[in-house]
Amino acid sequence: MELYIEIFGTIVGLIYLWLEYKANIYLWLASIIMPAIYIYIFYNAGLYADFAINIYYLLIAIYGWFAWKYSFQIFPSSSKKNREEELKISSIPKKIWMRLIPVYLILQFIITWVLITYTNSNVPWLDSFTTSVSIIAMWMLARKYIEQWLVWIVVDVVSVGLYIYKDLYFTSVLYALYAVIAILGYIKWKKMMQLE
Repeated sequence: MELYIEIFGTIVGLIYLWLEYKANIYLWLASIIMPAIYIYIFYNAGLYADFAINIYYLLIAIYGWFAWKYSFQIFPSSSKKNREEELKISSIPKKIWMRLIPVYLILQFIITWVLITYTNSNVPWLDSFTTSVSIIAMWMLARKYIEQWLVWIVVDVVSVGLYIYKDLYFTSVLYALYAVIAILGYIKWKKMMQLE
C-alpha cells in the first residue's frame, strides 16, 4: 500500500513541477497534496526531519495559494486594489534579500545544531544548507519572485553532489533533472514577466 502512495506522491510531484514551470496557480493544490502524502510516508519511515519539512511545505502551500490568488501578504499593502489582484511574477526587492540573509543564517545554524546534537549525520552542514535554502525558496515561490528558480538551481546542484556522496544515485539523477527544470523555469518565467 505504501508503495502505491509513494508512486502517487511522485506523480503529484511531477504535476507540481509542470504547473510551477507554467506559473499556474494550481501548483499550490498539488503542493498541498504532495506534502500531505509525504508527511505520512516519512513519518512511517522514521525520517523525522523530512516529515517536519513537509509540514512546513504544506503550510507554505496554503499561504502560497492565498498569496497568488489574492496577493495576500502577512503585512498587507495599504492599497485595496493590490490586495484583490492576482499576484504577478516579479523580481525580489533588494531590501527583502537583506532580510532573507539573516533568516538563512539562523535556519542554517539551528538545523545544523539539531543534526549534530540529535542525529548521526555525517553531512550536517550540507544537509542543513539544502533544507534552510529550500525553506527560503518555497517562501520566494509563494511571493512569485522569479529568483526562486535561481535558488532552486543552487539547492538542486548541491543536492546532486550530496546524494552522489551518500550513494543515492537515482535520487541524484532526479535532482539533476530538477536543476534542468529550474533553469528552464527561470527562462519561462522571465518571458512571462516581460509579457505581464
